[in-house]
Amino acid sequence: MENKQLITVAHLKSFKEELLAEIRLLLKFNHRAAEKKWLKSREVRKLLNVCPGTLQTMRKQKTIPFQKVGGTIYYDQEKINEMLEKNSIDRHAD
Repeated sequence: MENKQLITVAHLKSFKEELLAEIRLLLKFNHRAAEKKWLKSREVRKLLNVCPGTLQTMRKQKTIPFQKVGGTIYYDQEKINEMLEKNSIDRHAD
């Protein structure tokens, strides 16, 4: 015996809304996970593509703000973004 089911437009619309809601929830969760408040030195070096010595020089020259807790140095992601924006070069300004 064949198992046939009738799918209506209303069923498809309902499925679409449920699927979109789940996708939005996943995107919201992943966005929060991707933007951490505090980064460690390793993450900042990777982000800025600099060596440990360069990052240390940036700290000494107060180019990049940081907090030290115990032996670990943390950098505020928002402050790094602000620094990058402040020091960006507009290539279309020529």
